[in-house]
Amino acid sequence: MTDDLITEAMRGAIGRPSPPVTYDIEKGHIRRFVEAIGDANPLYRDGSAARAGRHGGIIAPPTFLRALNPAPLPVSPFQFGRLKPGFDAGSEWDYYHPVMAGDRITVTAVVEGYETRPGRNATLVFISILNTYTNQRGETVATQRSRSVLLGEQS
Repeated sequence: MTDDLITEAMRGAIGRPSPPVTYDIEKGHIRRFVEAIGDANPLYRDGSAARAGRHGGIIAPPTFLRALNPAPLPVSPFQFGRLKPGFDAGSEWDYYHPVMAGDRITVTAVVEGYETRPGRNATLVFISILNTYTNQRGETVATQRSRSVLLGEQS
């Protein structure tokens, strides 16, 4: 394996969060999002139905958080020219609190680590990133742990 593809600067970025980005969650944005994905759940679009629900107001569907991007990471693995974009290797989500219209959601990203593996035609570099979504009360509403594969040197 060629761990030399993971530079000291990349290792130094592990655990360093991106700058926080805060989003004001508006019911109009939630409505447009659920219309785009074809979700007719009244808790996402009907104020009366949502107020009668257990959360007392319009909530966003869990997938809405995909639209809230973090700031760039402190160190991009691509700035060194030895790695090329590869593909998404999946993500895991944990949800703790609903996101409601009127919330202010702050998102940060942090590199958790890197791992290299030999591939068929190139060295594969796996990067694990944790996104944390926090509301205005300081509650973590969700986390997303994603893995991406970057392509290193040709084998």
